[in-house]
Amino acid sequence: MNANVMHEVMTETQAGKLIFPEVVRRLADAGVESYFVDFAAGKETFYTSTGETHIEDLTVSRDPIAEDFSEEGIVAAIRGAQADTIRYPEFVKRATAAGVIAYWAYLTGRKVVYFGRQGQMHVEEFPQPRP
Repeated sequence: MNANVMHEVMTETQAGKLIFPEVVRRLADAGVESYFVDFAAGKETFYTSTGETHIEDLTVSRDPIAEDFSEEGIVAAIRGAQADTIRYPEFVKRATAAGVIAYWAYLTGRKVVYFGRQGQMHVEEFPQPRP
C-alpha cells in the first residue's frame, strides 16, 4: 500500500489542484479500488486491491450538511466538477448544501454513490472517455 500517494492526492484535491480523472488515475495506479468520503466524520477511507485500508482526515472546509437531499443539487455539483468550472472545495460546499452526508467512489466499478442523511442515494457512472 502506498499511503504517501493517497495522502498527496487527497491534499492536492482538497487544495483544488486536481480534477477527478487525475485523482482516479493516480489512486488506481497506487492500487486503490475505492474510497469513502464521510463528510459528517471528516474522514476519507481508501480501500486497496490487497484488502488494506488507509484513513485520512478531511481538511477542506465543510458547511453543515443540509437535512434535505437534493438530487438536482448534487447532479449540478457533479456536472460543474466534470466541466472543471468548480474544483473540490466548491464541490464539497455544493454537495453538503445538497444534503450529501457521504459518498463512495468505486474506481474499478467506475461509479460514485452519493448518500443523503435519510438513506437517499444518487448513483453517478463515470463519463465515457471521448474518442
